[in-house]
Amino acid sequence: MIVRRERPADHAAVDAVHRAAFPTDVEARLTAELRADAGFLPHLSLVAVDGDDVVGHVIATRGWVEPVGAPVLGLGPLGVRPDRQGRGVGTLLVHALLAVAEAAGERLVALLGDPAYYRRSGFVASTELGIDPPDAAWGGHFQARALADPTPYGTFRYAEPFDRL
Repeated sequence: MIVRRERPADHAAVDAVHRAAFPTDVEARLTAELRADAGFLPHLSLVAVDGDDVVGHVIATRGWVEPVGAPVLGLGPLGVRPDRQGRGVGTLLVHALLAVAEAAGERLVALLGDPAYYRRSGFVASTELGIDPPDAAWGGHFQARALADPTPYGTFRYAEPFDRL
């Protein structure tokens, strides 16, 4: 299996991964909308490929920490084909994305997800880093990982397509 940058020819396969991985089409629609958004960063849309098959996908887009408007990243969606879940594909994708983001000089990555899953990739409750979630009800499920110092502090804002969820 390899992890590489997503290509336009992968879009249908990525859509199929997200539709299979989640009970609704929200993540598939969000991924398509993020690709069309000003916050899209092509180098941070990665696929896991086994042979000719796309088996997983992760994307990070430009987010912001307000009130200063510090640029950071919002991770998600992350999807893995159901027949490949539980085999480390998602963890591999997250680690690859973090490596690319750090190499690109990004300072922080934030996400909404299962703390037990993302903790193994170095994520902590965002408030431990001074980042408030966009919705206070998310509590400890909103997490962040610092990639460089200094990290900004304030309230996180996702790319605009997330506001339409």
